[in-house]
Amino acid sequence: MNTSDIKILLVDDEQDILDIVSYNLKAEGYQVYTATSGKSGVERAQEVKPDLILLDVMMPEMDGIEACDRIRKIPSLENTIIAFLTARGEDYSQVAGFDAGADDYITKPIKPKVLTSRLKALLRRRPTPGQEVPSRMNLGNLVIDPERYHVELNGEVIELPRKEFELLSLLASKPGKVFPREEIMDRIWGTVVIVGGRTIDVHIRKLREKIGDDRIKTVKGVGYKFEVAS
Repeated sequence: MNTSDIKILLVDDEQDILDIVSYNLKAEGYQVYTATSGKSGVERAQEVKPDLILLDVMMPEMDGIEACDRIRKIPSLENTIIAFLTARGEDYSQVAGFDAGADDYITKPIKPKVLTSRLKALLRRRPTPGQEVPSRMNLGNLVIDPERYHVELNGEVIELPRKEFELLSLLASKPGKVFPREEIMDRIWGTVVIVGGRTIDVHIRKLREKIGDDRIKTVKGVGYKFEVAS
């Protein structure tokens, strides 16, 4: 896909940030749209259906995390990439963003060339038309349907944030295989994403709370593996 076919929505309440980032992205050939609050960002996203949204966290009316959560509930935007662009670098803020369905977390200030490189990497991870989706997994009393982002445990639907779902799907795709932490970070968060070292551990803990402690095993010093419950 050419950059001229790609729509990017910038949501930030600082006009100078919008101006600088817009200028650089337009110079790369992207179609660029802007919004100055979380609320208007959600409305604008529904209107233009962007391929990627660059979203600030701290904004008036509605913060970026709530805006992200609302966007993720809009079916027509399910494949839209969402990245937070923010000066906040605390682990808790990153985890909250990923829980809301974000794909990346970019700390500002960031050099324009670095930013465009990060966005290109994110766009490469976006599903393309006709791309094969992993098939439904029936794992004892646990069912995972990647096509519908759907999980059932003992017949009950389990609601999982996007990153928790992707992490569970990865581990469950090959029961018994040990996935090193580096591979998990690469496959779920991408090689260029900068997240706190506790991010994987926090997501694993939350998954265990929801599907039970007996399925995801820790391999000390290496990573994690999934085992089908007996």
